[in-house]
Amino acid sequence: MVMTKTTYNYISAYLTKVQSEGRYTISLEELRNNFNVSEKALLQNIYRLKNKKLLAQVRKEFYVIIPPQYINRGMIPPTLFIDDMMKHLDKEYYVGLFSAAALHGAGHQQPMEFQVITKKPALRKIKNQKLTISFFTKKDWDSNQITEKKSEAGYFNVSTPEMTAFDLVYYNKNMGGLNRTIPILEDLTEEIKPSLLNKSAKSQKLSTIQRLGYLFDALGNNSLSNSLFKIIEEKKVKEIPLSLAHENRKGDIDKRWKIIINTKLDF
Repeated sequence: MVMTKTTYNYISAYLTKVQSEGRYTISLEELRNNFNVSEKALLQNIYRLKNKKLLAQVRKEFYVIIPPQYINRGMIPPTLFIDDMMKHLDKEYYVGLFSAAALHGAGHQQPMEFQVITKKPALRKIKNQKLTISFFTKKDWDSNQITEKKSEAGYFNVSTPEMTAFDLVYYNKNMGGLNRTIPILEDLTEEIKPSLLNKSAKSQKLSTIQRLGYLFDALGNNSLSNSLFKIIEEKKVKEIPLSLAHENRKGDIDKRWKIIINTKLDF
């Protein structure tokens, strides 16, 4: 098959078929396997589809199909393609941090940046005028702390409210500091169950438990702070600074959590 207008129509029709099956993604490999055309012809057709805003490239050789309602935006929500993309990259993942909190109903607006946790090696950030996806790495995680959310395109992985709370504290230095995290964490407390928080804590670092427990106390949520305190009350706990985003390591000490209050928080 040579590159003609008919070829373009065949590929366009194929994308419509894929979308009708509830999928919004396509890989270059899939197109190669379905169309007996030269690589040059295939790439030229893809270029035409991109110019018409019917297709958008997210990663090398990975594209999203743009339905009519998203043509003006030129991109679809990441929840519609994140699972397919991570499978394409052969990477374990879950949607985390502010993005997970928003999916659990915490926060008053959708974050502009979509945040994903993966295992090493780290993935390069995706950033352009239409899309920003940031990747954070973690050595391992408890699969019981990952849940599934459903979109029009199927299911994708999201951290539970409990795991999300721990991650918000653990990665806070990369997220703009604790003061940016506190309002989201406060909203998220409505979705966190003390018993599940206790279970989640068993796979967390003591320092993260200390910081989160202190924040729950400061937010006046005794049921959640007490759930965490049960984990550390019989352990040898070192004094640690509340914020790692500040070089200062001095301040008053919270005796319960062994936290050096080295920054002023906005509650």
